[in-house]
Formats: sequence, structure tokens, C-alpha cells
Amino acid sequence: MKLLHIDSSALGAHSVTRGLTAAIVGEFERNHAGLEVTYRDLHAAPLAHWSLPAGESDPHAEEAEKVMAEFLAADVVVIGAPMYNFGLASSLKAWIDRIAVAGKTFRYTASGPEGLAVGKRVIVASSRGGIYSEGSPAASMDFQEPYLRTVFGFLGVTDIEFVRAEGVAMGDEKKMHAIGGAIAGIGGLLRKAA
Repeated sequence: MKLLHIDSSALGAHSVTRGLTAAIVGEFERNHAGLEVTYRDLHAAPLAHWSLPAGESDPHAEEAEKVMAEFLAADVVVIGAPMYNFGLASSLKAWIDRIAVAGKTFRYTASGPEGLAVGKRVIVASSRGGIYSEGSPAASMDFQEPYLRTVFGFLGVTDIEFVRAEGVAMGDEKKMHAIGGAIAGIGGLLRKAA
């Protein structure tokens, strides 16, 4: 089994999502002998944002091919996605722009778009300073989780799950409770994989 581990938080050792992705990957390593892990830190080594002036070739084509190859080879993709200003870190969006490529991960057909990245499992470790889950007063401001569900669904991924720590900026007690709940949910992810 091949696992692609993506982190995008700018907070380093203070990052909630980095701790969650490490815990998820650690559980996979303990439960899947021979697991091959590829790691990419989008904050420490950001990708160039997609930009292709008319008539020019992509100066970042080699790196883009490597990013695509990592994604296509992975059976499981674990993504650290903190909510920044109701959405994603721009570094994560730049990575998505490199994997959402017509003819590689999706195609247009006479009956509409078709995802080509089928059979993958995506697990997103999400952190949010406030509470934005469905049913909360701020749910309409969540442009993070719906976007990720939509884009991976468009690419053909039907197995997408979220490990979410919400309210991490609402006091120490709330933060510890949110992280503890998220960590507790990780075991359920592995039981599903068995």
C-alpha cells in the first residue's frame, strides 16, 4: 500500500493539523506492514501557483509531473488542511491545481465530466479556530470542507473522510477537547480499512 502524506499548515510545531496527520499516518504504519509513505510539506517547500502565459511552456513542468505521479501512485492520501479565512491554505490550493488536470485525473465526455482518480481513499485532517460544521450558525462560511469534497469528487474519489478539530481558538479547554475528539476518531478510520 502507498500513502501520500501532505501537510500545508504554516504553524510548524503549533499546528493542529500536522499533529493529526502524523497520528493518522502513524496508525497506518502500525497497521499496514510494508506501507510506503511519501511526504510533501507544502509550506516548507511550496509549489509555484499555476500560471501559464499564452504561448509559453510551464517552467515548473518537471515538479508538476512529480506531484502528479505521487498522487496517482497513492492508494491513500492524508491531507492536513487547516481552515484559513474560511478556506484553504494557498499552498494546498496550488497542490490541488497541479493534480486537477484534464486527461490525467478527469476528462470531459459527451455525458459530462468523469473522474479518473478512482479507487483512492482521501483522509483530511481539518482544524478550525471556530465552529463551522453543519448545523452551526457559521456553517455557511465553510468554504474548506465543501470545496475539498467537491474537487476530490470531481476527480473520481468517492472515499473521502474528515478528521476535524473545531473551536481550537476558543480557549485551551475547547482546544484540548477538540484535538482529543479528533485523535479518538482516528482508530475508527483504521477499523474501516481492515
